[in-house]
Amino acid sequence: MSQIIQTDRAPAAIGPYSQAVRSGNTVYFSGQIPLVPATGEVVAGDITAQARQVFDNLKAVAEAAGGSLDRVVRPWACT
Repeated sequence: MSQIIQTDRAPAAIGPYSQAVRSGNTVYFSGQIPLVPATGEVVAGDITAQARQVFDNLKAVAEAAGGSLDRVVRPWACT
């Protein structure tokens, strides 16, 4: 059984997908872009500001799922 993960602290999904989906003990995240959730606009600044916004968005989704970025596993790291 899967559970949709959604939070207002990250940009809403624009299209037929979710911010994340939990399946069992695993949460699958959708990609993020550097949108500011409150405005829906791309964050002002350089690539550093944009990368920080993306990770802030991912952190918000992880927390909505009951986790944190400390528990993220890259697929290619699994062997």
